[in-house]
Amino acid sequence: MNQREKEEYLREYSILKSQGKPFFPYAVAKDSLMGCLVIAIIIALSIVLGAELGPKANAATTTYDPRPDWYFFFLFELLRVVKPPNFTGLATIGVPTLCMILLFLLPFYDRGPERHPLRRPVATLSGIFVIGAMGYLTFLGANTGPPTAQTIKPSAEVIGQGKQALATFYLGRSVVAEDGCEACHKLGGFGNDGPGPELTQIGARIPPQGIARTLVNPTEPMPSYAQLPPKQFAAVVAFLSSLR
Repeated sequence: MNQREKEEYLREYSILKSQGKPFFPYAVAKDSLMGCLVIAIIIALSIVLGAELGPKANAATTTYDPRPDWYFFFLFELLRVVKPPNFTGLATIGVPTLCMILLFLLPFYDRGPERHPLRRPVATLSGIFVIGAMGYLTFLGANTGPPTAQTIKPSAEVIGQGKQALATFYLGRSVVAEDGCEACHKLGGFGNDGPGPELTQIGARIPPQGIARTLVNPTEPMPSYAQLPPKQFAAVVAFLSSLR
């Protein structure tokens, strides 16, 4: 923008400003009216629909699926995608904080007079990218499975053994996930790196009889799984034995 265009802009702005109305009480009255309307709608929805409190917390269950509020789904999914522990703080605190700081500083570093989106391609594309990324992560976070979910697929050997073997595999996989084995072991992309060993290829290292003995008489702090029903116990042994 050259000096002539700047002077024309300031002249037009001063004319429009002189024809307008003062901020108080006109704009204040409109904002106050809209604020009261929004509060009234929230109160009405609270009375009609009630609060979604859910069931009482049970510390003894291992099947509880913790979920954040919907407006945190994008951070929830980002935390799930970023697996290295060293980058967890950067993904959940560093990046959102940096984006918020840049948003607050927007009036200071964006001093251009243009307001039409097509004349501000960088700002427009940046806004579309951020909104699209947050929307996509929100969608994924809303539809993601529980933290006990497992994605390990049966091997060709298990598939070749027929439907009964497949049913046993999926039952064992479900029991392993629901009984909290991933708190100490890692299976595929899920679980922790300790204190127990990784179980992704446990079937190649230990025979089924050894796996069964370990489940019945494990080394502390691993609990014993001898109390499992026989069908579930056999399914867990079969599932772990197939991991190679």
